[in-house]
Amino acid sequence: MDKLVSDQAEGLRRLLARSGSRVIAVTGGSLGAGCTATVMNLAVALAQQGKDVLVIDECVGDKSVSAMLGSVRGAGNFAAVMRGAGNFAAVMRGEMTLDEAALRHALGFSVLAASRAHREGYSAAQFSVVLRGSADIVLIDAQLDQQGHLSALAMQAHDVMIVTRMAAQAITDAYACMKRLHYAHAIAQFRVLVNHVQSVEDARTAFANLAGVAGRYLAVALEDAGCIAADARMARAEELSRCVVDAFPSTPAARDFRHLAAELQYWPMRPAMSSQTPWMAPAAVTAAQHADQPSAQHA
Repeated sequence: MDKLVSDQAEGLRRLLARSGSRVIAVTGGSLGAGCTATVMNLAVALAQQGKDVLVIDECVGDKSVSAMLGSVRGAGNFAAVMRGAGNFAAVMRGEMTLDEAALRHALGFSVLAASRAHREGYSAAQFSVVLRGSADIVLIDAQLDQQGHLSALAMQAHDVMIVTRMAAQAITDAYACMKRLHYAHAIAQFRVLVNHVQSVEDARTAFANLAGVAGRYLAVALEDAGCIAADARMARAEELSRCVVDAFPSTPAARDFRHLAAELQYWPMRPAMSSQTPWMAPAAVTAAQHADQPSAQHA
């Protein structure tokens, strides 16, 4: 009987998880946090678990998802990636279907480059053509603007996941990033992934401290997305233009990415952030950011 109930519960979880594309924007407070590597490895891990995954690459460049995974069909080099960057705008204009525009990786997920120049000027309804397609999960490698704000495209996400490393400055930068995003977009909840950790206990302590500061000074709730082990094979996989999940699947980091991929499929589905966010004038955003709040060093 226990097994029957367990099987039924698992079936229900899977049914609920299929209620539309889950859209997750991934960003971080500082360079080197590992956002792009997180997106790539999650995409591979999710594809291995049978999920249809679309990666939206806002951070188009020579170290982007589009450029680094050389086995993406039609994207063998950075020049080819840039030539295909206009595909996003073509989808928005109805000149291409999403299936035609997205590049397919041999490991089973799709990539669509969306540089700033090609994603500006479109409405939420137009973005839905990309974000509400057939994919089970859409991962956005989100590019913050000069003010540290999300793009209108990334604001269609259901969750924002902040990636940070264990270093004190990285934790401080993650807090500052959440503070900017909170005041710019009225985001009340973030997922936090602690990267490059030596032990789970260290990661839990760092998360607890960050969550305490965010809750006290911003009234923002943080959800623990877990942690990724410090693993020398991560750097080696990058040198090979590979993902650690694919190149070195038995390593600690690969196991952690697979665990995160399995767990995120069952995160509660929230409304897209854009549907919750009241408009705030730029001057009001600036004033709010400089309100009586603690400096980032408290993180």
